[in-house]
Amino acid sequence: MKNIFSQFVFLFLTVVVSAQKEITLEAIWSGEFRSEYLSEIHSMNDPDLYSVFKYDRATRETRIDVHSFTDKNKTSKLLSAKDLPIQYFENYSFSKNENLILLGAQMQPIYRYTSSGLFFVYNRNTKKLIQVFDKPIINPQFSPDGTKVAYVFENNLYYLNIASAEVIQVTNDGKKNAIINGLADWVYEEEFELITAFKWSLDSKQLAYFKFDESAVKEFDMTIYGSGNYTSAQTFKYPKAGEENSKVDLYNYNIVSSKNIKIDLSNYQNYYLPKLQWTTKNNLVVMAMNRHQNHMQLVKVNTLSYNTDLFYEEKNVAYVEHDNHLTFLKDDSFLLTSERSGFNHLHYFSESGKQIKQVTKGGYTVTDVYGFNADNNKIYYQSTEGNTTERQLFEIGLKGTKKRALTTKKGQHIAHFNTDYSLYVDDYSSAKNPSLYSVRKTETNDEVLIINDNKRLQEKLQSYQLAEKEFSTVNINGYDLNTWILKPTDFDVTKKYPVLLYQYSGPNSQTVSNVWNSYDDYWHQLLVQKGYIVVCVDGRGTGFKGEKFKTLTQKQLGKLETEDQIAFAESLVKLPYIDSERIGIWGWSYGGTTALNAVLKGNLVFSTAISVAPVTNWRFYDTIYTERFMTTPSENTSGYDDYSPLSYPELLKGNLLLVHGTADDNVHVQNTLKMAEAFTNANKQFDLAIYTDKNHGIYGGNTRLHLYTKMTNFILKNL
Repeated sequence: MKNIFSQFVFLFLTVVVSAQKEITLEAIWSGEFRSEYLSEIHSMNDPDLYSVFKYDRATRETRIDVHSFTDKNKTSKLLSAKDLPIQYFENYSFSKNENLILLGAQMQPIYRYTSSGLFFVYNRNTKKLIQVFDKPIINPQFSPDGTKVAYVFENNLYYLNIASAEVIQVTNDGKKNAIINGLADWVYEEEFELITAFKWSLDSKQLAYFKFDESAVKEFDMTIYGSGNYTSAQTFKYPKAGEENSKVDLYNYNIVSSKNIKIDLSNYQNYYLPKLQWTTKNNLVVMAMNRHQNHMQLVKVNTLSYNTDLFYEEKNVAYVEHDNHLTFLKDDSFLLTSERSGFNHLHYFSESGKQIKQVTKGGYTVTDVYGFNADNNKIYYQSTEGNTTERQLFEIGLKGTKKRALTTKKGQHIAHFNTDYSLYVDDYSSAKNPSLYSVRKTETNDEVLIINDNKRLQEKLQSYQLAEKEFSTVNINGYDLNTWILKPTDFDVTKKYPVLLYQYSGPNSQTVSNVWNSYDDYWHQLLVQKGYIVVCVDGRGTGFKGEKFKTLTQKQLGKLETEDQIAFAESLVKLPYIDSERIGIWGWSYGGTTALNAVLKGNLVFSTAISVAPVTNWRFYDTIYTERFMTTPSENTSGYDDYSPLSYPELLKGNLLLVHGTADDNVHVQNTLKMAEAFTNANKQFDLAIYTDKNHGIYGGNTRLHLYTKMTNFILKNL
């Protein structure tokens, strides 16, 4: 009887295991495992309502829907393209009183964040639609009073008076690859994430803006192969490390008097001007930084007298973060995040810049600030408190009292608050749970309703045998580093397994995170199903462990990151179930650089590497990012050369696949081609995949499927 039962259990388990589906590349890149995400939420003036953009694939209708935070059945269609004399729209924004809606159509990407398109203003009261300008424009913005729309066209700043339909040209010296008004140049957009380089004053009577003079910036020519017989060149200004940057000036245009005033910032650290905003009292504030980005100043401009006042500054041996969540209160006292205490925390300052209180304290990082509720003097923020691989939501008083956790469930929580902070959408996920969107009461944390729980995806994944991502820490080179590991579900400690390391490794980054699967995670699961172990470690220089930890790699990018990956691989070799002859590493962008360095410097432990879109010498990359960590090549020659894979191609012993897109405006294909040249001169064999007219993301059509098929075959053959 006992033997019959055992045989039955064995047969049952065999049937269950054999019934489990295998993940395929076609399934991954067809979107079969795509989570249902909540479109960007716009909290409306009515605290119970929020709006989202919707696209109906069946009818090809684009529309704006309005939902209730508290009643899932209370949904209405606010506006549909079918009710307008345009075929569709792709984005929208409201005027402050929500009577007007700015609609964008025929959008064409320019760089990472900016796009041009045709824009229209829809009046909800009159049901009329007017076009802002008859040609594609960039970054249109309503004035606070909703009477005007400012925008950029052909590098000049304009605004439309909506009532009269009159167009006012604020600047007239804009010129391609020379002068840009109200719009950031390539490197400011990419590295400072400055998109709209103009700001309306709160009374809508003034329009402050940056003027970029990029005349002295060297041009980069990117060949576009297209579909014709001849190529074309995309020429744009790209300042590489040590080269000239745009000269940026601050101007203020008075709508009433039509006067355009250049503001003198010569007494300040004005090499970079990363941020522009107006205070609650309608004063103009600009952030100013030196070239090394280790001295930041906040300067207040009186737009009546045009006197300037330095009211806050910060210095650091390495660099000062520019993204400091600067928020002005009614009396022009202000909140900002700073690493002056060793970790990124909230600080509260008087109008004159004197610190009133360090609001948050401890060995954790404040990772986002959602806002300040003036009615109860509470701040709402996200932080790593409890675990650096997770994100929790908190509420705290302005003076640092009455701190309260809004979330505690392990994983990552992102908040979308309504306008009076009484409710929020908790966007939650973990390595075990796909995104769950639930509305919660801020005061009690009670769940009001579930918007989306991705149940269909969870049910679908039940037919797949997925490995569990195991999180831990490992001591490498004297530091406890975060890591995860994926093992085959039938893992046998007596067997030997090949290992693939995945990493990004860049400054202040994080790859070991308790969050739901990305496309790469599904690819890793595919490899695990084929008998591989996949691991990841965040080495020195990565983020969320304090200012000292993230700046360990300062002036020597490539050194410690590579050493940590090699040391981690060497520690894996000591495990009885690891095949020491079959250890590989891969990464994309900064991760591609580290993978390339690792297979060269660590040629005794790594037998295989895939490097996608790598920087092969930091001289080839842009000024703002590179010099933040490396200073300039003339100041740090050894830092640039000693850890560049171009300096030691002869170290290649294993199998290497280099991948790049020819239209990568971020990390130019020059990096990979120079590396290929170095390997050729060193008579080292390698594999190369070039994707025509593809950018840094290498996507479009079947491109990702082709790339990951190539990468999979390369791993199966060589590792």
